[in-house]
Amino acid sequence: MVNNVKRWGRWSTLGLGLMAALVAQMPALAAIIWWWGLDLVHLPDIGSEGVTVTLLICISTPVQVLLLAVMARQTGANAADYLGFKLPRKSDVVVGIIVVLVFIAVADGASWLLRRDIVTQFQSDIYRTARTAGWLPWLVLAVVVVAPIGEETLFRGFLFRGWNRSPSDAWAAIIVTALLWALVHVQYDLYFMGQVFAYGIVLGWFRWVSGSIILTMLLHGLINFGGMVETFMAFHA
Repeated sequence: MVNNVKRWGRWSTLGLGLMAALVAQMPALAAIIWWWGLDLVHLPDIGSEGVTVTLLICISTPVQVLLLAVMARQTGANAADYLGFKLPRKSDVVVGIIVVLVFIAVADGASWLLRRDIVTQFQSDIYRTARTAGWLPWLVLAVVVVAPIGEETLFRGFLFRGWNRSPSDAWAAIIVTALLWALVHVQYDLYFMGQVFAYGIVLGWFRWVSGSIILTMLLHGLINFGGMVETFMAFHA
């Protein structure tokens, strides 16, 4: 069992997680540069291209997950156990889906009351450009399926395991992982980063009570699917 084996230390967990995320970006960036025929200086110019986002997610995610699995295995634990790859209980799945759907409705309602656009400019840009390029199905796959696998393995898997060392650590681990997850979403403004943080708290809580990142991947995918549906509706309104 994971509880009986050594974990990476708190700072080691952060450093190794950051290293895995950065190293995983390298082949993805190389592929993007080759695809567009650009250099590093001009990469920000295509940051909101649907094709760019799809390539980045689909290439970096398997590399990142593999690196995190290798790092987890170095503790002496089974990598799947360390990262939380276990099937959730059906009751947790049902409750999780209900909570997330309610949370989406509340977040959208808050945006409406504050007269904020429910769909961000970034979402609109990647949808429009992917649709124009004929890549929309691949973008949906990347955003709804692939991205949740990579992000949950890092944040609610590797980082949460390294920082949740005792029952008293749980909420600190939930909050810190949610904060870091929000901070990497630099494509959004502070308001939407705040929403990402709140979603991270919800996902972290379900990670804690269920012990499963398969559950948080499912719920994360549901959140992203909701965003894609909202983008579709806004685009075709």
